[in-house]
Amino acid sequence: MAEPVVVLVGGWEHECCGPTVEIGDVVEYGAVSADGARRFDEVRHDTVPNQRIRGRVVELFAVGREGRVAIERVPSGSAMCGNDEHDDGHLEARWTGQPVEVEWDGETAFEVVVDPFGKPNRQ
Repeated sequence: MAEPVVVLVGGWEHECCGPTVEIGDVVEYGAVSADGARRFDEVRHDTVPNQRIRGRVVELFAVGREGRVAIERVPSGSAMCGNDEHDDGHLEARWTGQPVEVEWDGETAFEVVVDPFGKPNRQ
């Protein structure tokens, strides 16, 4: 069984046109290696991806000055910029749903943990 990989998303590329991402979603990212192993940077516009990362989202983290915070979802870029009338773009803590404030170190940054062979949980 393959181990999960981490895809780093955020910044201006996510704010431009990034989708909402929730735990359990099946995602596909164009990416480049961030560390030569299991971490990748999502790319959308200025860089040609050399990897396709596809799988099920198993964890999400907002990465700020104080470190990583487990979250329920990554809001879409338009919601984060205040341009979505149906989504205010706020972050919620994993498990509690409480609002989370993240002090960014420059641009927004999220870690999307993807299981390349993930399957939906059965209830």
